[in-house]
Amino acid sequence: MTSEIPEKLYFKIGEVSKIAGVAPHVLRYWESEFTSIKPKRAGSKQRLYRRKDVELILAIQNLLHDQGYTIAGARKLIDETEDIKSLYLEEKIEDHHAQLGSIKEELIELRNLLSTKK
Repeated sequence: MTSEIPEKLYFKIGEVSKIAGVAPHVLRYWESEFTSIKPKRAGSKQRLYRRKDVELILAIQNLLHDQGYTIAGARKLIDETEDIKSLYLEEKIEDHHAQLGSIKEELIELRNLLSTKK
């Protein structure tokens, strides 16, 4: 999944599919399960997703595929969350917390080594 969203006003379903790393039929299914996803329709009836739709889809993808939520659980969490970006960037934040934790442990070990040598 690429969480980089290009600077565009509208995205076609194929573009959103590539960005989120899911098939187009999955996006159509998510539209029926998550009423917040409301793509506009072009004159040719083609779906046109806005940036906020893409952000929501990335959040749903992260919750369902990466974090193991059910659709009902993801829907509830999304309804309770004000900042959708935090849901799809959360994975990266957790990685940083894990790295900081290991750095902290190493620093404590170094401090203990230095204090025992005195």
